[in-house]
Amino acid sequence: MSPETDLLQPVAAAPDRAAPVLRLRDIEKVYQTKTIETVALNSVNLTVNRGEFVSIMGPSGCGKSTLLSLMGLLDEPTSGTIEVDGRAVTSYSDKELAGLRNLKIGFVFQSYHLINDLSVVDNVELPLLYRPGMGGKERRQRALDALDKVGLNARTSHFPAQLSGGQRQRVAIARALAGGPEIILADEPTGNLDSVMGEEIIDLLLELNREQGVTIVMVTHDLQQALKTQRVIRFFDGSQVG
Repeated sequence: MSPETDLLQPVAAAPDRAAPVLRLRDIEKVYQTKTIETVALNSVNLTVNRGEFVSIMGPSGCGKSTLLSLMGLLDEPTSGTIEVDGRAVTSYSDKELAGLRNLKIGFVFQSYHLINDLSVVDNVELPLLYRPGMGGKERRQRALDALDKVGLNARTSHFPAQLSGGQRQRVAIARALAGGPEIILADEPTGNLDSVMGEEIIDLLLELNREQGVTIVMVTHDLQQALKTQRVIRFFDGSQVG
């Protein structure tokens, strides 16, 4: 069985919530120019179990965003191994990695990344266009179901400019959920929101984790938000300190 075929196979009919869904082993990431070598991550060993809600904290420039990019298979480590559902994926091709991201990982960004000319439901449906074998009817239903989960079923035909910041982030979360990912990676999901809207988004993520079992890894600068999650991992100068 090829790696590309293997990544399409389900892990189990009833996955063990305590089993690792994501594991990083001895990860290093070094950025090299002609004259400067920058170590972004150094000897990182990290396991995220299925059903966990994990926060990652640390000062600016400590490697948090680099770490999230590696977890999301958007970048490759200089050395070390990344495992998704127990499968080492470090040697996968770009095509195989794209397929794995599409099937198993959802992303939520600080800046929403919505397309202003598309309606809410079309924004949520957009990533599903790249899902092999999924027809238009199923894509639309998945998008509607995801919007219902985040409380925006009455806003499906609105456009991003017609929504508040908190509502736009809910759309972004619905977009991440629509593909049925095993893990959501959230990079400062409340960074552009005021405190009230930020709490609403954290409460929504907590609800998705507790009631629907979605695994979440969140980068945040907000200690109070981080303490609401199950585990806080701290980074400093590219190394894990807690």
